[in-house]
Amino acid sequence: MTQRHTISVLVENRPGVLAKIAGLFSARGFNIDSLAVGETEVSDVSRMTIVVRGDDRVLEQVEKQLNKLPDVIKVSDFVGKEYVERDLVLIRVDANKSTRSEIIEIVDIFRAKIVDVARDSLIIEMTGDEEKIQALIKLLKVYGIREMVRTGIVAMARGKKD
Repeated sequence: MTQRHTISVLVENRPGVLAKIAGLFSARGFNIDSLAVGETEVSDVSRMTIVVRGDDRVLEQVEKQLNKLPDVIKVSDFVGKEYVERDLVLIRVDANKSTRSEIIEIVDIFRAKIVDVARDSLIIEMTGDEEKIQALIKLLKVYGIREMVRTGIVAMARGKKD
């Protein structure tokens, strides 16, 4: 069955590790929907959060191959587990005198922030889950989105650390 998988991969912080891991997914025909990589609380370890959609059996094989890589410390698929995920988006939206107050109301409702104001546009910052970000984007499209950038999803299991 094809479903969305959010996978956390702890890796040694070394050159080339990202390329090897991304290569495993692409070699099996998986498109990576989201990829975020950053240093953890341990400076020589990074966490990769990878979101893919695919067949459970094939993804299980990819996980086994990931675990065989020397630079991989731990692989966790959050499917069926409780976890917290967040994405950060910056959106530059058209905002003239007549639309600015409406946009500000939308931003407030979503608990987002206006981080830059220009004569004819605003830059909005929001952190949240995929559904919340998509809802904001849908509402702002009416006003004209000029530019948008997203960090990619980061995720962490709920409860205490293993």
